[in-house]
Amino acid sequence: MRVIIVDDEDLARALVREFLASDPDVDIVAECANGFDAVKAITELAPDLVFLDIQMPKLNGFEVMELAGSKARTIFVTAFDQYALKAFDIHAVDYLLKPFSQQRFDAALAHARTHAAKDGVDAVLRDAALRAKPLERVLIRDGARVHVIAAGQIDYIEAQDDYVRISAGGKHYLKNQSLSELASQLDPALFVRIHRSWLLNLGAIDRIEQGRDSHTAILMDGTRLPVSRSGFQKLRDLIG
Repeated sequence: MRVIIVDDEDLARALVREFLASDPDVDIVAECANGFDAVKAITELAPDLVFLDIQMPKLNGFEVMELAGSKARTIFVTAFDQYALKAFDIHAVDYLLKPFSQQRFDAALAHARTHAAKDGVDAVLRDAALRAKPLERVLIRDGARVHVIAAGQIDYIEAQDDYVRISAGGKHYLKNQSLSELASQLDPALFVRIHRSWLLNLGAIDRIEQGRDSHTAILMDGTRLPVSRSGFQKLRDLIG
């Protein structure tokens, strides 16, 4: 079993390493102290199992799972019990609450050996999104780079086949996700579907222009976006 250990605390990684030392079938292929390194390692090394901390600087454990897009089994290792429900919602193998004993650790490892994931990580993250609060930031992979964009800084989002084109602060980013899915994860009080192909941040609107048979949203930066009849009704209901 090829394993990656992810935790921002040296002692925490050392404890997991020590508990794994007596198992001859385990090969620790990487240790990571932050979420960015974890995404890179999981993507490149395709481990069988990841011991993953949740609260880490820059990227938390759930964001690591989303960006890595890996089907590796995951055991969350954390000092905080409030994330347990979300962890099992996305089909984590186990949830180790610090401090834990060797016996409890061995039970989680045994569970990982027999665990059969029914869904890929992308599918279970979509399922978890239905239960979660609105996204506060959107993560976008660009080759080896990761962009972290605060949701409130997004001006608008355009559907492009299987991707969305996210516009924020004059820059544009492509993310492999459907517009409907991303819309369901963002705050409905802030973002409105103005057209089947466009999602708009209400705070980016300068004015709405009415044409003969259509409406157009004019943004603060001068961008013009089409507004469907249903989209105009949504805007009118939200901003009066």
